[in-house]
Amino acid sequence: MANGIIMLCFLALTFGGYVVVASDPKPLQDFCVADLTSSARVNGVPCKDPSLAKASDFFFSGLHIPGNTSSPVGSKVTPVGITQLPGLNTLGISLVRIDYAPWGINPPHTHPRATEILTVLEGSLLVGFVTSNPENRFISKVLYKGDVFVFPIGLVHFQQNVGNVNAVAIAGLSSQNPGVIPIANTVFGSNPSIGNDVLAKAFQVDKTIIDQIQGKF
Repeated sequence: MANGIIMLCFLALTFGGYVVVASDPKPLQDFCVADLTSSARVNGVPCKDPSLAKASDFFFSGLHIPGNTSSPVGSKVTPVGITQLPGLNTLGISLVRIDYAPWGINPPHTHPRATEILTVLEGSLLVGFVTSNPENRFISKVLYKGDVFVFPIGLVHFQQNVGNVNAVAIAGLSSQNPGVIPIANTVFGSNPSIGNDVLAKAFQVDKTIIDQIQGKF
């Protein structure tokens, strides 16, 4: 009888309008400096002996250095994750610097495991995200120095420099490993390739157009 009541309560919570939110697990110790030399397979990175932790494990220098924006899209993302800052391990956060050439873009992409909060340090950026299907609502705004914008977890988003000078932004992410799925690279540059007949039907264009786009990735 008791088990039945518990199950009913569980179902009521599950289907009663409540939302379950997932994120990186909370640490069970003060810190867990990543042992990047370990071959152990875990959900994350193993900890090194805490008695061996030192200040350099919690420190990174380099975000003052401009990124090279000579790529075809005109932007460069400089990450600060556990590879650069081992002390971030298990803390559920990471950071990136993004440099943009004039009119450069950080192309549409998603972070499957993190919400992103972005601050403009220099220049002006058009930013936006698209809500999930079927609404597919496009929410966008032009940001200036000191402005802040948030991209909800998992939603397709982008930034574009809308000025004639370089722009710089810093973004925080709510995961030590947020993941990034660039839409164009993923769809047109997968290995092996998605069949051009599939993509032609999905995008409602001729296969020759798909072949031409895939050739760029």
